[in-house]
Amino acid sequence: MNLKKELGFWEVFSIATGAMISSGIFILPGIAFEKAGPSIILSYFLGGILALSGILNVIELATAMPKAGGDYFFVMRTLGPLFGTVSGVLSWFALSLKSAFAILGIASFIDGIFYGSVTANDMFFISIFVTIFFMVLNIIGVDVAAKFEVTLVIILICVMVLYVIVGSSSVDVSRYTPFISSFEDGKIKEIFPIFKNSGMYKIVGTTSLIFVSFGGLLKATTVAEEVKDAGNNITKGMIASIMTITILYVLMLTVTVGNIDGGYLAGSLSPISDTAKRVFGPWGYYLINFAALLAFFTTANAGIMAASRYPMALSRDGLVPPIMSTVSIKFKTPVLSILFTGTFIMLSLMLPLELLAKTASAVILLAYMLTSLCVIILRESNVKNYKPIFKAPLYPWLQISCIIIFNYFMFSLGWKVLKINVLLIIISIMVYFLYGKKRTSQEYALLHLLLRITENLGLKHGLEEELRDIIHERDEVELDEFDRLIKNAKILDLKGPVTLDELFDIEARHLTSVVDKPEHELIKLFNDREREFSTAITDFTAIPHIVVDEKDLFYLMVVRCREGIRFNEKRNSVKAVFLFISSPTLRKTHLRTLASIASLTREESYERKWMSAKNENYLRDMILLSKRERIHHKF
Repeated sequence: MNLKKELGFWEVFSIATGAMISSGIFILPGIAFEKAGPSIILSYFLGGILALSGILNVIELATAMPKAGGDYFFVMRTLGPLFGTVSGVLSWFALSLKSAFAILGIASFIDGIFYGSVTANDMFFISIFVTIFFMVLNIIGVDVAAKFEVTLVIILICVMVLYVIVGSSSVDVSRYTPFISSFEDGKIKEIFPIFKNSGMYKIVGTTSLIFVSFGGLLKATTVAEEVKDAGNNITKGMIASIMTITILYVLMLTVTVGNIDGGYLAGSLSPISDTAKRVFGPWGYYLINFAALLAFFTTANAGIMAASRYPMALSRDGLVPPIMSTVSIKFKTPVLSILFTGTFIMLSLMLPLELLAKTASAVILLAYMLTSLCVIILRESNVKNYKPIFKAPLYPWLQISCIIIFNYFMFSLGWKVLKINVLLIIISIMVYFLYGKKRTSQEYALLHLLLRITENLGLKHGLEEELRDIIHERDEVELDEFDRLIKNAKILDLKGPVTLDELFDIEARHLTSVVDKPEHELIKLFNDREREFSTAITDFTAIPHIVVDEKDLFYLMVVRCREGIRFNEKRNSVKAVFLFISSPTLRKTHLRTLASIASLTREESYERKWMSAKNENYLRDMILLSKRERIHHKF
C-alpha cells in the first residue's frame, strides 16, 4: 500500500529544520568550545557549507526517486542490495540514536527548569513517556505529525531570532581572542595559530564533531514519498532549511561567545541557556529553555518519523521481514516500523553524549559520500529513466570533492568511532547474507554502468521500469487505458527499409497467436483497409487498424523502423506504426486509442525521442512517460 502524499514546502522545511535544531546548537557548542575556542563559529559555518554541498546530491536523487527510505533507497537502486542494507541499517541506527538523545534532552531541560527537582529515574520515565507520545503521533498520521512540526519550528525560529537580536547589543569582541584555543578545567590549555596546520586541524576536527548538527537534512528525504510536487517542494524546502540553519547557528554562536566567559562556556552542556541566564536574566533563561525543549521536541518527532521509514524501505525490498512494510489501512502509516524504531530508541536512552554525536556524524558523512557516488554512477550508467527534476551543479567535480572531503572528515573523528561503524557494517552484512540475499533480486544502476563498460552483461529492464513507475507516482500521473495497452503491447524494432507488404507479413505472423484467423486473411484485411483509406496519418506515423469478428478482443502492436516503411507514394518513409485489431463491441476503446495516439504524436519532441530510443523497452518507456493528455473513463 502506498503512503499518502500530504506534505508540502513548509512540512519539508520544518522536518529538515526541526531535525537539525537540537543538541547541535543547545548542547554541542560547549563541548566544541572546550576543544577549539571561539573558532567554533567558523566550524559551524564550514559545516553548513559542506552540508549544502552534500545535500545538493541528495536533492537530485530525491527528486528522481521520491520514495520512503531516502538515502537507503538511492544507494540500494544504485549500488545494489548489499550496500543498500549497510546504508539502511547505519542510517536507521544514527537517526534513532539522534532521536534518543533529543528525547533525553527534553527530560534534561525539564530538570533544569525545575532546578533539579526531577530525579534520574523521573528523567528516564519522562523520556519513555515522550517516546511513546511521538510514536502515537506518527502512527496517527504523517500529516498530523508534520503540522505539529511546522508549528514548533516557527515558534523555535522566532525565539532564536529574538536571542540574536537582544544578545547582539552586549557582545564583547575581546572574547573572540584567542580565536583557536583548547580548555581544561575552565582555563585555556593551549593556543593555536589560525594560519598554521595545527590551527586549521583544530577547526576541521571540530567541524567533524559538530557535523551531526546538520544531519537532519537527510531526514526530510526519508518521507519524500509523502511529499506533494516532490521535485519542487523537496528542492526548495531542503535548500531553504540548510541556509536558514547555517545563518542562525553562526549568529547564535557569535552572540554566545561574545557574551559569556570562555572558561564558563567550555564544557557546558547548556551553553545557550547559560548565556541567556547571565545576559538576559531569569526571563531569558526560561525562554531559551523553552526554545530548547521545542528544539528537542522537533528533533525527536522528525527523528521517529524519518527513522521509521528505513525498516519499511528495507522490508519492501525483501532485506528484512515483510511485516515491517505493513501500512495501516486506517492511518496510512507504517505502524510496525514506527513501533520497532520507538522501542529501539527507548532502549538507547543512556548512551554517552560525545561518542553518540561522533558516531552519528560519521554515519551522516558516510551517507553524503555514498549519495555523491550514487549521482556519478547514475549519470554515467546511462539509465534513461533517471530523470531528476533538480540536478546538482558542477558535475562531476562537486561529487568527487564531496567524496574526498567527507572521507577526510570521517577519519578525523578517531578510530574509536570508526570501530563502532565497522561493527555496524559487519552487522548489516550479516543481515544481508543471512536473510536478504535469498529474498531480493533487485536490479541496480551499477550493473548498467558495467554494461556500458563491458557490453556483455545481460541486463533486464527492471530498474528502468521501476524508475518509470516512480516518475508516474512522483508527478501524480493517473494511467489511462492506453497506458495499460502499451504496457502489454508487442513492440518491434525493424531493420529497414521495409515495404508495406513486408510489414503486414511480419505483423500477421505475430497476430495469429492472438486472433483465430490465418495469416493470409489478416494480411487481406489490412490491405483492404489501406486501399480504402491510407492509415499513414503523417510522413512519420501510421495507425493501421482493423475490426474482426471476435468477442472482447483488443490488441495493440507498436513498430519502429528507423530507415522507414513505404506506405504509398506520398508516405514513403514512415518511422512509427501503431497497429491494432479490435472487436465491434469495443468501439469506444478503439476511438480512445486513436485519440491517445493522436495526442502522443502532437508532442513537440515526439519524433526525436522516438528515433533516439535505444531499444524496444525504451520505446515503451518513451510512450508511457509522454505528457499527452490522459483519457479516463469508468469501466
